[in-house]
Amino acid sequence: MQTALITGASRGIGRAAARRLAQDGFRVVIHYNRSAQEAQQLADELIAAHGADAVRLAKADVADRDQVARLFEEIGTVDVLVNNAGIAQQKLFTDLTEQDWDRMFNVDVKGVFHCCQLALPRMIANKRGKIINISSMWGQVGASCEVHYSAAKAAVIGLTKALAKEVGPSGIQVNCIAPGVIQTEMNAHLSPETMEELREETPLETLGTPEDVAAMISFLAGKESDFITGQVFGVNGGMII
Repeated sequence: MQTALITGASRGIGRAAARRLAQDGFRVVIHYNRSAQEAQQLADELIAAHGADAVRLAKADVADRDQVARLFEEIGTVDVLVNNAGIAQQKLFTDLTEQDWDRMFNVDVKGVFHCCQLALPRMIANKRGKIINISSMWGQVGASCEVHYSAAKAAVIGLTKALAKEVGPSGIQVNCIAPGVIQTEMNAHLSPETMEELREETPLETLGTPEDVAAMISFLAGKESDFITGQVFGVNGGMII
Protein backbone atom coordinates (compact mmCIF):
# COMPACT_ATOMS: atom_id res chain seq x y z
CA MET A 1 0.00 0.00 0.00
CA GLN A 2 1.41 3.38 -1.00
CA THR A 3 1.45 6.27 1.45
CA ALA A 4 -0.01 9.70 0.74
CA LEU A 5 0.73 12.63 3.06
CA ILE A 6 -1.77 15.48 2.87
CA THR A 7 -0.73 18.58 4.77
CA GLY A 8 -3.53 20.64 6.26
CA ALA A 9 -5.86 17.67 5.97
CA SER A 10 -8.21 18.43 8.84
CA ARG A 11 -10.50 20.76 6.90
CA GLY A 12 -11.56 21.93 3.45
CA ILE A 13 -9.63 20.75 0.43
CA GLY A 14 -7.22 18.68 2.52
CA ARG A 15 -10.07 16.83 4.21
CA ALA A 16 -11.71 16.03 0.88
CA ALA A 17 -8.35 14.91 -0.53
CA ALA A 18 -7.77 12.56 2.41
CA ARG A 19 -11.16 10.96 1.88
CA ARG A 20 -10.61 10.60 -1.86
CA LEU A 21 -7.10 9.14 -1.61
CA ALA A 22 -8.23 6.70 1.07
CA GLN A 23 -10.94 5.54 -1.35
CA ASP A 24 -8.22 5.21 -4.00
CA GLY A 25 -6.39 2.72 -1.78
CA PHE A 26 -3.65 4.88 -0.30
CA ARG A 27 -2.49 4.76 3.29
CA VAL A 28 -3.39 8.34 4.24
CA VAL A 29 -1.40 10.50 6.63
CA ILE A 30 -3.69 13.21 7.97
CA HIS A 31 -1.47 16.14 8.83
CA TYR A 32 -2.69 18.99 11.03
CA ASN A 33 -1.23 21.72 13.21
CA ARG A 34 -3.95 23.28 15.35
CA SER A 35 -7.17 21.51 14.35
CA ALA A 36 -6.65 18.39 16.43
CA GLN A 37 -10.34 17.66 17.02
CA GLU A 38 -11.24 17.90 13.32
CA ALA A 39 -8.25 15.75 12.36
CA GLN A 40 -9.21 13.06 14.87
CA GLN A 41 -12.80 13.05 13.65
CA LEU A 42 -11.59 12.54 10.09
CA ALA A 43 -9.22 9.79 11.19
CA ASP A 44 -12.03 8.00 13.02
CA GLU A 45 -14.23 8.26 9.92
CA LEU A 46 -11.56 6.84 7.61
CA ILE A 47 -10.57 4.09 10.04
CA ALA A 48 -14.20 2.97 10.20
CA ALA A 49 -14.36 2.88 6.41
CA HIS A 50 -10.90 1.56 5.49
CA GLY A 51 -9.29 0.07 8.62
CA ALA A 52 -6.72 1.27 11.12
CA ASP A 53 -3.76 0.39 8.90
CA ALA A 54 -4.95 2.83 6.23
CA VAL A 55 -4.88 5.99 8.35
CA ARG A 56 -2.38 7.89 10.44
CA LEU A 57 -2.40 11.25 12.21
CA ALA A 58 0.61 13.57 12.16
CA LYS A 59 0.99 16.95 13.87
CA ALA A 60 3.51 19.61 12.81
CA ASP A 61 3.86 23.27 11.97
CA VAL A 62 5.03 23.11 8.35
CA ALA A 63 6.86 26.41 8.83
CA ASP A 64 9.11 24.78 11.46
CA ARG A 65 11.90 22.69 9.91
CA ASP A 66 12.53 20.58 13.01
CA GLN A 67 8.88 19.66 13.37
CA VAL A 68 8.61 18.68 9.71
CA ALA A 69 11.82 16.64 9.95
CA ARG A 70 10.39 14.69 12.90
CA LEU A 71 7.16 14.14 10.98
CA PHE A 72 9.02 12.53 8.06
CA GLU A 73 11.15 10.42 10.40
CA GLU A 74 7.98 9.01 11.92
CA ILE A 75 6.19 8.44 8.60
CA GLY A 76 9.05 7.01 6.56
CA THR A 77 8.54 6.79 2.81
CA VAL A 78 5.92 9.09 1.29
CA ASP A 79 4.85 8.09 -2.22
CA VAL A 80 2.48 11.00 -2.78
CA LEU A 81 2.94 14.38 -1.11
CA VAL A 82 0.06 16.86 -1.25
CA ASN A 83 1.24 20.27 -0.07
CA ASN A 84 -2.11 21.73 0.88
CA ALA A 85 -1.43 23.47 4.22
CA GLY A 86 -1.71 27.21 3.88
CA ILE A 87 -3.08 30.45 5.25
CA ALA A 88 -4.78 33.44 3.64
CA GLN A 89 -5.32 37.04 4.66
CA GLN A 90 -7.06 40.03 3.13
CA LYS A 91 -5.36 43.34 3.86
CA LEU A 92 -4.37 46.50 2.03
CA PHE A 93 -0.78 46.33 0.86
CA THR A 94 -0.03 49.60 2.63
CA ASP A 95 -1.28 48.10 5.90
CA LEU A 96 0.76 44.90 5.69
CA THR A 97 3.31 44.41 8.42
CA GLU A 98 6.60 42.58 8.06
CA GLN A 99 5.13 39.94 10.36
CA ASP A 100 2.14 39.49 8.01
CA TRP A 101 4.47 39.03 5.06
CA ASP A 102 6.84 36.65 6.84
CA ARG A 103 4.06 34.48 8.26
CA MET A 104 2.45 34.15 4.84
CA PHE A 105 5.69 33.06 3.18
CA ASN A 106 6.76 30.87 6.09
CA VAL A 107 3.60 28.77 5.87
CA ASP A 108 2.62 28.95 2.20
CA VAL A 109 6.10 28.78 0.65
CA LYS A 110 8.64 27.63 3.20
CA GLY A 111 6.24 24.91 4.32
CA VAL A 112 6.18 23.55 0.76
CA PHE A 113 9.99 23.79 0.61
CA HIS A 114 10.41 21.85 3.87
CA CYS A 115 8.01 19.07 2.89
CA CYS A 116 9.36 18.67 -0.64
CA GLN A 117 12.99 18.61 0.47
CA LEU A 118 12.36 16.07 3.22
CA ALA A 119 10.18 13.81 1.07
CA LEU A 120 12.54 13.73 -1.89
CA PRO A 121 15.47 11.60 -0.64
CA ARG A 122 13.30 8.47 -0.38
CA MET A 123 11.44 9.30 -3.59
CA ILE A 124 14.73 9.67 -5.44
CA ALA A 125 16.04 6.42 -3.97
CA ASN A 126 12.85 4.65 -5.07
CA LYS A 127 12.92 6.30 -8.52
CA ARG A 128 9.26 7.28 -8.18
CA GLY A 129 7.03 9.73 -6.38
CA LYS A 130 4.41 12.40 -6.92
CA ILE A 131 4.32 15.88 -5.44
CA ILE A 132 1.11 17.89 -5.76
CA ASN A 133 1.28 21.52 -4.66
CA ILE A 134 -1.85 23.55 -3.99
CA SER A 135 -1.53 27.14 -5.19
CA SER A 136 -4.39 29.49 -6.13
CA MET A 137 -5.71 31.26 -9.17
CA TRP A 138 -4.50 34.43 -7.44
CA GLY A 139 -1.00 33.06 -7.77
CA GLN A 140 -1.59 33.18 -11.52
CA VAL A 141 -3.15 36.63 -11.89
CA GLY A 142 -2.95 38.39 -8.50
CA ALA A 143 -5.69 39.65 -6.21
CA SER A 144 -6.28 43.14 -4.84
CA CYS A 145 -5.88 43.29 -1.06
CA GLU A 146 -4.11 39.93 -1.13
CA VAL A 147 -0.68 40.91 -2.43
CA HIS A 148 1.31 38.76 0.00
CA TYR A 149 -1.00 35.78 -0.55
CA SER A 150 -0.81 36.17 -4.33
CA ALA A 151 2.97 36.48 -4.21
CA ALA A 152 3.31 33.39 -2.04
CA LYS A 153 1.04 31.31 -4.26
CA ALA A 154 2.93 32.52 -7.34
CA ALA A 155 6.12 31.32 -5.67
CA VAL A 156 4.57 27.87 -5.27
CA ILE A 157 3.92 27.79 -9.01
CA GLY A 158 7.52 28.72 -9.77
CA LEU A 159 8.80 26.14 -7.31
CA THR A 160 6.63 23.48 -8.95
CA LYS A 161 7.91 24.14 -12.46
CA ALA A 162 11.58 24.32 -11.50
CA LEU A 163 11.47 21.27 -9.23
CA ALA A 164 9.67 19.23 -11.91
CA LYS A 165 12.61 19.78 -14.26
CA GLU A 166 15.15 18.89 -11.56
CA VAL A 167 13.62 15.65 -10.29
CA GLY A 168 12.01 14.41 -13.51
CA PRO A 169 15.06 12.26 -14.35
CA SER A 170 14.47 10.47 -11.03
CA GLY A 171 10.97 9.41 -12.09
CA ILE A 172 9.18 11.99 -9.93
CA GLN A 173 6.27 14.13 -11.10
CA VAL A 174 5.67 17.57 -9.59
CA ASN A 175 2.44 19.33 -10.45
CA CYS A 176 0.35 22.18 -9.15
CA ILE A 177 -3.36 22.86 -8.71
CA ALA A 178 -4.62 26.45 -8.71
CA PRO A 179 -8.15 26.40 -7.29
CA GLY A 180 -10.64 29.16 -7.95
CA VAL A 181 -13.40 30.13 -5.53
CA ILE A 182 -13.97 27.03 -3.42
CA GLN A 183 -16.62 26.75 -0.72
CA THR A 184 -14.35 26.27 2.29
CA GLU A 185 -13.81 27.90 5.67
CA MET A 186 -11.05 30.00 4.09
CA ASN A 187 -13.81 31.90 2.26
CA ALA A 188 -16.24 31.91 5.18
CA HIS A 189 -15.47 35.58 5.89
CA LEU A 190 -17.03 36.57 2.57
CA SER A 191 -20.64 37.70 2.66
CA PRO A 192 -23.37 35.75 0.85
CA GLU A 193 -23.67 38.72 -1.53
CA THR A 194 -19.96 38.55 -2.38
CA MET A 195 -20.11 34.80 -2.90
CA GLU A 196 -23.08 35.26 -5.23
CA GLU A 197 -21.17 37.89 -7.21
CA LEU A 198 -18.24 35.49 -7.55
CA ARG A 199 -20.58 32.75 -8.70
CA GLU A 200 -22.01 35.03 -11.37
CA GLU A 201 -18.49 35.97 -12.54
CA THR A 202 -17.61 32.31 -13.03
CA PRO A 203 -18.34 31.10 -16.58
CA LEU A 204 -19.79 27.82 -15.30
CA GLU A 205 -21.98 29.90 -12.94
CA THR A 206 -21.22 27.76 -9.92
CA LEU A 207 -18.73 27.76 -7.09
CA GLY A 208 -16.26 24.97 -6.58
CA THR A 209 -16.28 22.39 -3.82
CA PRO A 210 -13.39 20.73 -2.00
CA GLU A 211 -14.38 17.54 -3.77
CA ASP A 212 -13.77 19.19 -7.16
CA VAL A 213 -10.16 19.83 -6.18
CA ALA A 214 -9.83 16.40 -4.57
CA ALA A 215 -10.79 14.81 -7.88
CA MET A 216 -7.83 16.52 -9.57
CA ILE A 217 -5.56 15.48 -6.70
CA SER A 218 -6.73 11.90 -7.18
CA PHE A 219 -5.90 12.05 -10.88
CA LEU A 220 -2.43 13.50 -10.30
CA ALA A 221 -1.73 10.91 -7.57
CA GLY A 222 -2.62 8.01 -9.85
CA LYS A 223 -0.85 6.20 -12.67
CA GLU A 224 -2.87 8.03 -15.32
CA SER A 225 -0.74 11.15 -14.69
CA ASP A 226 2.64 9.43 -15.06
CA PHE A 227 3.54 11.46 -18.17
CA ILE A 228 2.44 14.81 -16.72
CA THR A 229 4.80 17.06 -14.78
CA GLY A 230 5.48 20.74 -14.18
CA GLN A 231 1.89 21.72 -14.98
CA VAL A 232 -0.57 24.08 -13.30
CA PHE A 233 -4.17 22.86 -13.33
CA GLY A 234 -6.86 25.47 -12.85
CA VAL A 235 -9.86 24.08 -11.01
CA ASN A 236 -11.78 27.33 -11.20
CA GLY A 237 -14.94 26.99 -13.28
CA GLY A 238 -13.37 29.06 -16.05
CA MET A 239 -12.80 32.22 -14.00
CA ILE A 240 -9.12 32.20 -15.02
CA ILE A 241 -8.43 30.95 -18.54
